[in-house]
Amino acid sequence: MTYRRWFVVGVAFAVIGALVAAFAIFYGSFSPRGYVEDRYTRAAGQDIGGDAIAYTSNKSPSQVAQDVTAAWQPADQYVDGSGVYLRYDDDSVVILPIATGSVILLERLRTAYPRYHSTVGNHWGWGRGSTVRGGGPGSGK
Repeated sequence: MTYRRWFVVGVAFAVIGALVAAFAIFYGSFSPRGYVEDRYTRAAGQDIGGDAIAYTSNKSPSQVAQDVTAAWQPADQYVDGSGVYLRYDDDSVVILPIATGSVILLERLRTAYPRYHSTVGNHWGWGRGSTVRGGGPGSGK
């Protein structure tokens, strides 16, 4: 009877493992960064230093943004004529137009905010988990 119990436990673990694998395959990784990495074409030639990792799509920036935000709701987003700027807890996803569609830049907030501050300004609000602090008199003191 103990062999039967171990068989049932083994089958249960196998089913759970298969469900987790299926979820990962169909829904991508468990972050906005993983979602982009799984669905778009890597474009190392368009990286910005070692900070912003580039991917490309033949879709427009608004279409890419719609895909990404449908899977992963951003904490904040800003859209203007230059592109779509998505802020998550630790990462940013910046989607800019190129002649053949879009370039998608993945970057940590600590380097993305200074890079894009002139564009997003105060539109990217800062929620809990943010590591960027304001610099005005009395702020963060």
